[in-house]
Amino acid sequence: MKIAVDTNVLVRAVVADEPTQARAAAKVLADAELIAVALPCLCEFVWVLLRVYHFQPSDAAAAIRALLATANVEVNRPAVELGLTVLEAGGDFADGVIAYEGSWLGGTTFVSFDKKAVALLAAQGQSARLP
Repeated sequence: MKIAVDTNVLVRAVVADEPTQARAAAKVLADAELIAVALPCLCEFVWVLLRVYHFQPSDAAAAIRALLATANVEVNRPAVELGLTVLEAGGDFADGVIAYEGSWLGGTTFVSFDKKAVALLAAQGQSARLP
């Protein structure tokens, strides 16, 4: 079966705080021919790990990297990589994803009131500025 996975399935598989759901999540992921992971799913995933389960950013990044290393997982890898770069530099994963996707859609400069996001993206060579 080819699946598009929801955030809650990934969270259950990683956190395993609900044993029955964790087993079901692990089984559906293991049995899938293809696991499609949308960018909003990964943004939610990181947010939940950080805010609800109090993961360290490095641990959330490691969870995503483990997912990326799975052969049957399909994601927008360049967007995820920029998200991970920003996360690992101390910023928000979603800001990196937004900057990448905005560029892919034709935007040339990431614009945000978030000074930290602008600085982190500029440090990565991205065109970024405050409004």
